[in-house]
Amino acid sequence: MKRSIMILSGAALFATALTGPTFSQGAPQTVTLTSVDPVKLTTGYRTSKVVGSSVVNEANETIGKIDDLIVTPSDKVPFAVLSVGGFLGMGAKSVVVPFSSIQVKDKKMVLPGATKASLGALPAFTYNAGS
Repeated sequence: MKRSIMILSGAALFATALTGPTFSQGAPQTVTLTSVDPVKLTTGYRTSKVVGSSVVNEANETIGKIDDLIVTPSDKVPFAVLSVGGFLGMGAKSVVVPFSSIQVKDKKMVLPGATKASLGALPAFTYNAGS
């Protein structure tokens, strides 16, 4: 039964795709695909490995921890939500920095020029109720 539903759903989706282009308010919608080199991606870091990582400065002092990565609909670039301050997870403050400002050196997440105080001075970040 479940397999039949899956087959029918797939057939309906396929038939919809064959009906031609979809128009929204008279403007044709197109998707541009970009070729990505899979070999280059193997040198990267999965978000599951980045989230939870400690962040250090150039003096190798731990200044925070990456709690989350967020990509906004308009910017299309990741931002890192860092947990700073606190003790044993209590009293920590969440702040946001562009992920591009974090460097990976010797398998460590390094935020050059940052200190606990400078991160603590950033505006606090809170999640929307719907996110």
